[in-house]
Amino acid sequence: MKIFNLPDLGEGLPDAEIHAWHIKEGDTVKVDQLIVSVETAKAVVDVPSPYSGKIKKLYGKAGDVIATGAPLVGFEGEEARKSHDKGTVAGHVEVGEVVIEENPMGIAMQRVTRPDADRKVLPSLRVMAHQLGIDLSQVKGTGVGGIITLQDIKKAKTQPHSLSATADTPKGYEPLRGVRRVMAQAMVQSHREVVPVTIVEDANLHQWKTKQDITGRIVRALCKACLKEPALNAWFDTASMSRQLQKQINIGLALDSVDGLFVPVIRNAGKASAKKIRETVDRFKKQISQRSIPKEDLRDPTIMLSNFGMFAGRYATPIVVPPLVAILGCGKMREAVLVVKGKVAVHKMLPLSLTFDHRAVTGGEATRFLAAFIDDLESAK
Repeated sequence: MKIFNLPDLGEGLPDAEIHAWHIKEGDTVKVDQLIVSVETAKAVVDVPSPYSGKIKKLYGKAGDVIATGAPLVGFEGEEARKSHDKGTVAGHVEVGEVVIEENPMGIAMQRVTRPDADRKVLPSLRVMAHQLGIDLSQVKGTGVGGIITLQDIKKAKTQPHSLSATADTPKGYEPLRGVRRVMAQAMVQSHREVVPVTIVEDANLHQWKTKQDITGRIVRALCKACLKEPALNAWFDTASMSRQLQKQINIGLALDSVDGLFVPVIRNAGKASAKKIRETVDRFKKQISQRSIPKEDLRDPTIMLSNFGMFAGRYATPIVVPPLVAILGCGKMREAVLVVKGKVAVHKMLPLSLTFDHRAVTGGEATRFLAAFIDDLESAK
């Protein structure tokens, strides 16, 4: 039997959930025929067949989680004819140490370097680690030349913060699927890597004399703050203890849905008009409700924004998700009684919570960032 293993779908995740099969055992398929849709990194990806032949076995049913590199489809016999190229999944697929990326201009290939831990482990043990939710970059190999052994994998399994996607579900528990599972994995990574500090403050919006698009104003102020303190518009690499300041401001906007949390990205937000920002946010909301948002709109944010106050809550401790170093949370707007120049006044206040990774950002940088944000947001227009 010829086995087709789940390929690396280019999302940086160790596994994927079977969304729907488009074939059944006994069917005969052709190269590039759509065989299954899987959900990974908050998007549904269609996987075509790499072979022509008869389907003998399907490894899993809808809702099952399959590790990257684990068996997905079995083809009858060994004579199944293979596709003409190495990559069969539309989009971004890693094959060995070559990335095959499909784009409107055709197929582009580039060399990539795997992490040391990924190179120093047998494929079978890599699959096992993926199934157990073990981050191989955090495993120290004790074999010859630093090779990761079975005992190393077993030892890592007993360490805290490992998240298994295939462990037996206790009776009465509901397993996390799709977007919620991805979110849980991101939260575990954040808890393991980030050194978070949260500071809070209020923005006084009394100077707003006309109706304002609150999201547009917040995005504009966030961009002004990033220009003031670029340290918060950055990525941090834990392994090398290094940071990369980002020239372009790509704001990840945390949006709630019935399926879980999505984070679409407003790209080059500093160059966008208020009208363009509103149109982009409205498009994101519609696409998320329809589960049709493109994968490209979910990639590479440089800083995060959470407007949780739309529902409830004054202050929070927002979670920084690596490789980002900062997230700003906006709480529920309220009217507050203040003393202004010796007189009692009622002003509209917006509570703010800024969480930053203290490995990459100093307290001075964070407070100057928040002050710059408030200065712009409090202006009349």
